[in-house]
Amino acid sequence: MLIRRAEIRPGTLRDLRLRGEAIAAVAPRLEPHPGEAVLDAEGGALLPGLHDHHLHLLALARARESVACGPPRVRNRAELGSVLEAARPDTRGWIRGIGYHESVAGELDRHALDALRDDLPVRIQHASGALWILNSRAVEAVGLDRGTPPPGAERDARGRATGRLFRLDGWLRARLPPPPPLGLGAVGRDLARLGITGVTDATAGNGPQELRILEAALDAGDLPQRLFVLGHESLPEPGQSRAARGPLKIVLAEGALPTPRALTGRIAESHARGRPVAIHCTTRVELVVAAVALREAGHLDGDRIEHASVAPPEVLPLLSQLGVRIVTQPHFVWERGDRYLEEVDPADRPWLYRARGFLEAGLSLAAGSDAPLADPDPWAAMRAAMTRRTRGGAVLAPGESLSFDEALRLFLSDPADPGGAPRRVEAGASADLCLLRVPWTEAARAPAAALVRETWCAGRPISEPSAAEGRRLRRDAPPGPGRPPGDRSVRPG
Repeated sequence: MLIRRAEIRPGTLRDLRLRGEAIAAVAPRLEPHPGEAVLDAEGGALLPGLHDHHLHLLALARARESVACGPPRVRNRAELGSVLEAARPDTRGWIRGIGYHESVAGELDRHALDALRDDLPVRIQHASGALWILNSRAVEAVGLDRGTPPPGAERDARGRATGRLFRLDGWLRARLPPPPPLGLGAVGRDLARLGITGVTDATAGNGPQELRILEAALDAGDLPQRLFVLGHESLPEPGQSRAARGPLKIVLAEGALPTPRALTGRIAESHARGRPVAIHCTTRVELVVAAVALREAGHLDGDRIEHASVAPPEVLPLLSQLGVRIVTQPHFVWERGDRYLEEVDPADRPWLYRARGFLEAGLSLAAGSDAPLADPDPWAAMRAAMTRRTRGGAVLAPGESLSFDEALRLFLSDPADPGGAPRRVEAGASADLCLLRVPWTEAARAPAAALVRETWCAGRPISEPSAAEGRRLRRDAPPGPGRPPGDRSVRPG
């Protein structure tokens, strides 16, 4: 394919030839080869394909089949009752809800859920992803009242299950009826429409079974992106060319922290096998514990901190000395910022989901969506990083804001080097590309997913252009009449 008049840098228009999986040539003007497809970019910005450095693919696919139980769709108990009453059971006979927060109806337990829906087993995931809440039918179905409860299963004063399960995803999954085959085609298409050509699945429980599902989706073409997989010690190296194994994922929970020796030992063992670690930290305490353990275990290139939700200034020098990467979620400022302003300790609010502070401390910074716990739209994340504005219009820690170029770079680094040098559109680079409908300066003023015109991964188009866009792709086509290659006066419709 020949792509004509693409803006590969602000103010720089070039023609590009894609051959196989790479960019074969970049020049002010290239003549089409016989039979070569030609696409006129019309001065639109051509970016390296975006990479989401932290999401959960299988959960994202399941979320499409689930009931939204939290803000902004559900805001109070009456609305929660309405959506649960209207919900249809899945093929397993269960109702699965997601995104619950206490601002809707307080702390839910089995009895509160029974009052809303008690004819079918119901399980609802908290917006944090750390808690499942089951009604009494669900408690009975998984045998939670029988035998010795697992650690993390809450009990009341009489020793009876409350239906609240903390970080027991694997335990719960093993006791549910077998799920239907999971399709990732819709997820892959949605990500492609956002300009995303690569994803890092950051699920801590990823092991051989999960990898088989993900690789099957790659083989079938359902997941057209490149894949970088974090996970458990048991996670094998992928056998698919578009997949790679990433660091060991370690989840810290402030209420149940491992001993310093145990955490340091687990990190050291992973390092001894040549595998970095990715440590989940959403509180000030968790971040300090992770930093100290990394210092004691020793640094390995590729170590990373996931979220770093609260990062006070005193811990940044230690993180910088360790050379650790930070993978954060700037769009939480937009999606959850109003809640943070009500619930988070005022002393921590200036250090929530930082950006500028990390860069000024010399840390490598990248971003991921944490989908399905948040919207996977990277352009919304860029806007949040630039404005620091909440959904309600407040501004959270405005000194942490980034420019458009800085926000864009959060999604341009190599998955094995999050926050490292951004990938570039140049000859010899992989043909992972995102073409916008407008030039760079227009995108910088108002970044939005609607600006994405077409996406390629490994030289193959993976998005679904409109019929009008399809008509613009032609064979052996000359430049448009009356418009020299450098003319930027006419914008795409």
